[in-house]
Amino acid sequence: MIGSSPDVLTVLMACFRFLRSRAAVRRDTWRLPWPVAALAPTRVPQMVLAALLLIPSLAMAHSGAGGLNGFLSGFLHPVSGLDHVVAMVAVGIWGAQLGAPALWVLPVTFPVVMAFGGVLGVYGVPLPAIEYGIAGSGIVLGLLIVFAVRLPLWLAGIVVAIFAIFHGYAHGAELPSSIDPISYSGGFVLATGLLHLGGIAIGLLDRWKAGALFMRACGAGIAMVGFLFLREALA
Repeated sequence: MIGSSPDVLTVLMACFRFLRSRAAVRRDTWRLPWPVAALAPTRVPQMVLAALLLIPSLAMAHSGAGGLNGFLSGFLHPVSGLDHVVAMVAVGIWGAQLGAPALWVLPVTFPVVMAFGGVLGVYGVPLPAIEYGIAGSGIVLGLLIVFAVRLPLWLAGIVVAIFAIFHGYAHGAELPSSIDPISYSGGFVLATGLLHLGGIAIGLLDRWKAGALFMRACGAGIAMVGFLFLREALA
């Protein structure tokens, strides 16, 4: 027994290490339950993309084949106006520049709040200075990118949400009465999400020096477009 004591100590130490490792795993599991783990930043882009791809199916399921025109109209509306395009791309760039969780929180916040603004526009709820708000979104978001401003997540979300209301209101106010609003909404939310993804792709270039310069140049261009639309609105 005495001669075998080193072997016994070895076994006991191995058992202790095993139990300690299992306890650490168990603590991590309780600290990060399944619903939170499912929303880990590494999985969110795939989940967002999957949700975006489901939007056309949901819109068509609601409105039938007759909703195709509404969906296409809604999809083309955001990409047909430069003022909308630059703002939505800017949200993706700035989110990527801030990093997780803003990387996915801001691109999710914008279309959700934009849909709310769209409802206000459809029902004609008075909202002043729409054109100024849309132009201001390009100016502010562009400058935030140029100067790499790192706001707290809650404040960045508020900034994005305010501008999303103006953009959504413009979409809703321009909705033709003959088009199904559900399929139209699905179209412009999908287009918005794809523009956000394009912005995120640009923002991820920040890890390289040349990419960071290109990203800030995009921010300067976005701000310039905003100033041009502001001058037009003031004319």
